[in-house]
Amino acid sequence: MKFLDQAKVFLKSGDGGPGAVAFRREKFIEFGGPDGGDGGRGGDVVVEAVNGLNTLIDYRYKQHFKAQRGHHGMGSNRNGARGEDMVLRVPVGTQVLDEDQETVLADLTEVGQRIVLLKGGDGGHGNAHFKTSTNRAPRKFHPGWPGEERWVWLRLKLIADAGLVGLPNAGKSTFLAVTTAAKPKIADYPFTTLTPNLGVVRVGEEEFVMADVPGLIEGAHEGHGLGDRFLGHLERTRILLHLIDGTAEDVVHAYEVIRNELASYGGGVLADKPEIIGLNKADAILEEEIAEKKAALEEASGAEVMVLSGATRDGVQAVLYRLLQAIREAKEEEPGILQAPATKTLPPTQPAYKTNRDADWTEYRDAHEWGDAEEEEEDEEDGGFDGDDDGDKR
Repeated sequence: MKFLDQAKVFLKSGDGGPGAVAFRREKFIEFGGPDGGDGGRGGDVVVEAVNGLNTLIDYRYKQHFKAQRGHHGMGSNRNGARGEDMVLRVPVGTQVLDEDQETVLADLTEVGQRIVLLKGGDGGHGNAHFKTSTNRAPRKFHPGWPGEERWVWLRLKLIADAGLVGLPNAGKSTFLAVTTAAKPKIADYPFTTLTPNLGVVRVGEEEFVMADVPGLIEGAHEGHGLGDRFLGHLERTRILLHLIDGTAEDVVHAYEVIRNELASYGGGVLADKPEIIGLNKADAILEEEIAEKKAALEEASGAEVMVLSGATRDGVQAVLYRLLQAIREAKEEEPGILQAPATKTLPPTQPAYKTNRDADWTEYRDAHEWGDAEEEEEDEEDGGFDGDDDGDKR
């Protein structure tokens, strides 16, 4: 299945159904009176996080999603049915952003979490609602309030405990393949990994999720190579494993390139995360060279450097246990790191009168060119029909 981590979609909630103009007309009942029911409420637009999805490919070929409008009212004081909701099912970790791609409207971090993005319009009143002591046979009806609409961006940020970073060909995909059941593409050329990969690591009796993103090069934050757009999938991780190719001539430069790109990503989101440095491909270099490069990295980073080989699995278990220990500590310090607050309801995008069911009907009708006073007079003469046979009763 093709991986897609962002998509732009158009959403529209359902319009409210129109009210009915109807009168009770039965033999031997001289003054039946108005009995037109109200229209139904339009359907909402809901976003729900579900299990079993890891891509937004469903929103690649369909971008417009509209909820059902409310059904019209009918005679005998029968109200219209409510419109069906439009439910967008997305992977866990999906964010909903406004059209500016900066304002976060919702953040879905749990399976089953549901967010009402757009509320449906209220149904219009039937003529039974307008009956008064002085107006016994009103022919007014309300056409219903319109729903809300807006363009939004869906952006997926994978949820993982640990993330792999490094230059191309640093051995990240090999490390993921030997420690998990994931099957990433592995080859002896740069940029083998083009999309993020997830794998579940089992260490002893415990498990954690690891994410691998495409390699970074110098200037990735300016769009060089594949850019840094995939770094968003590492924002939710608790720790980073920085793998460095031990066969490189200048391992310190390789380390500094990645650190600069993480810092340039902005906001300290990734640069401030705990990091474990791994000198990879130890099977391909001499022991004296390993000691020299390890010492240079420790001096440049000020942290411990672990030596490993993904191909022969030497030192891999020690790195995994160190990752597990760091993840435990991070969970104790911030147990709710993934429980990001989500907006349950959003401010309406329609004018204020949308939510005011007692707004003046005449003003609303004139503003939308609905209804006509002359037609109402004609309807009064021909038996009280509103021009639409729905809901009228002889």
